[in-house]
Amino acid sequence: MIPSDPIVVGAVAVIALLVLFAVVSRLRGPSEEAKESKRAHEAAQDRDPPVEIGETYELGITELTDHHSGEEVAVGKVEGFVVFTADIPRDLSTGDVIRAKVLSFNEGRTSADATFVTKA
Repeated sequence: MIPSDPIVVGAVAVIALLVLFAVVSRLRGPSEEAKESKRAHEAAQDRDPPVEIGETYELGITELTDHHSGEEVAVGKVEGFVVFTADIPRDLSTGDVIRAKVLSFNEGRTSADATFVTKA
């Protein structure tokens, strides 16, 4: 028996469209943004980091995020190289420029951990 209630018919249509969208998205593959991110990550693995441990660098904050330690860190880049900066002041915002001292590299040397020095 085919439902005749307009609400049921509408709900079935919405579900069908969502399923169709999911299938088409899956068939299309990763977005151009995802592909570019993967290319950038692979390129980072093939080059020497543009920063050195113990040195201080100026970088713009592109994002504030929670680190796996539970602490909020600032994310910025030096010549496209990602630097995670800890011990940041509470009033720091995306777009601020800071100076950070590099403390270590991650495994693979594709990013670095740093500590906040000052706002630039």
